[in-house]
Amino acid sequence: MTDVAAGASTRVEWRVATVLSVFEETQSVRTLLLDVPGWPGHLAGHHVDVRLTAEDGYQAQRSYSIASPPEETTLALTVERLEDGEVSSYLCGELREGDRFELRGPIGGYFVWDVSDGGPLMLIGGGSGIVPLMAMLRHRAIALPQHASVPTRLLYSSRRWDDVIYRRELERLSASDESLRITHAITREPPAGWRGYSRRIDRAMLAEVAWQPSEQARIFVCGSTPLVEAVATELVALGHSPDSIRTERFGPTGSTS
Repeated sequence: MTDVAAGASTRVEWRVATVLSVFEETQSVRTLLLDVPGWPGHLAGHHVDVRLTAEDGYQAQRSYSIASPPEETTLALTVERLEDGEVSSYLCGELREGDRFELRGPIGGYFVWDVSDGGPLMLIGGGSGIVPLMAMLRHRAIALPQHASVPTRLLYSSRRWDDVIYRRELERLSASDESLRITHAITREPPAGWRGYSRRIDRAMLAEVAWQPSEQARIFVCGSTPLVEAVATELVALGHSPDSIRTERFGPTGSTS
């Protein structure tokens, strides 16, 4: 299992990003569409460092996963507002179209996927851990017409149905692609009539949803540290090779995604 540490690369330069538009994903999550002159390109799964500088010179820095696929010329970051997050509170609150801030990237090397890597592909995310996985799904949707099919499954855990990030886009992707299977687990407040999973991801759920170990899937897991550790442990217990599991986690500061 391989973890990608935020800020792992020191060879990337700071650039000024301009906010082109802002999209409200949920009550606490928004996507920022950015113009970043000189952006060198990225792979699905990469992240960036964001740096904010106050008038008195005080700086705060956090890392956020890239939501946009490599094929797009603009950069998209999806940010969850945290109660004590000084960076996320600004990005999800005061920031408006036309505003600017510094970022550097792309960062990361192991938690990335390109359609040429093939599959089958197993994506497992919790909360805002869906962001780098969504970049992979978007890249896959664009690139697959020129490549062989990559059967893919996504298992996505959210507290409430209203907290599901990219919900409508996920529905469209699933409806238009028979080789993509999306499964939701709602842990706190399932909607009325919900017949899906209404608990945290566990071994039984993984046994039912994930590819079998014999199928040698490429597995990417992203979310909070407890979720990532539990999922990775259960996958290995089910017989998946540790080398096939790539993980990215974030703590209470939201420092990775």
